[in-house]
Amino acid sequence: MIISCSNEKGGTGKTSTTALLGWELSSLGYKVLLVDCDPQANLTDLMIKTKSRENADIIIDPSLFALLINKQDLRKGVIEIKDNLSLIPVASDMNMFSRWVDKQDIPESDKVTFLKKALEPIKSDYDFVFLDVSPTMSLTNDNVFMACDWLVVMLQTQQRALLGAKNFLEYLQTNLIDNFNATVDVLGILPVLTKGQSRIDNSVLKSAENEFGKDNLFENVITAMERVKRYDLTGITENKKNVWDKATHSVYIAVAKELINRLGANK
Repeated sequence: MIISCSNEKGGTGKTSTTALLGWELSSLGYKVLLVDCDPQANLTDLMIKTKSRENADIIIDPSLFALLINKQDLRKGVIEIKDNLSLIPVASDMNMFSRWVDKQDIPESDKVTFLKKALEPIKSDYDFVFLDVSPTMSLTNDNVFMACDWLVVMLQTQQRALLGAKNFLEYLQTNLIDNFNATVDVLGILPVLTKGQSRIDNSVLKSAENEFGKDNLFENVITAMERVKRYDLTGITENKKNVWDKATHSVYIAVAKELINRLGANK
């Protein structure tokens, strides 16, 4: 099962949600692989910091880009973060992936499915594979979405994010589904509350219900939490005696369980 948490707008919590959903699903006993496809490497940085808490020296070699252009088995890039949770890291050279693929003398359909084909041999090793992407529309992101079975559309409760979600879904339909027969579907719209049930939050959520349908919105929502920002500096921690760690993980556990239920309902 390949999933991406996506929106064309930046700052919607894609990377932290990808990391923490992967973390909670692995803690529930599922085998999870995180693949960082964003040249900014924020997911890679977060997970390496998390792993480094064990005083482990991490060397990123080879990077995802090197594996792809040399048509190597992606397993060669896997780093184990904790039990049931692994990462294929990215480096800044991923910036060159779009140009490299576009220059290949292959059909357009092969250019947008290059990553999908590379993931095929490794896909069955995991219950969940999460692909993290940049907030731009590009050939790299087209490769990600073509590889996915499902998308979780991140909706920060701002009007621009709502517009971004609409534009993103229109892009998928007109550019990938209509042109290349992409089989990806939307598992749901995941709200990210900026203020925690403020008047603006509720107004945007109501607009989202009208636009996408209430059933298509996750019942569980994510609120902006300082602890998640702290993880960017320290790596993910899970001190069960710490009230802030406990509260943060409880939010993402609830979303992870709803994700599992939604997948079961869509079988």
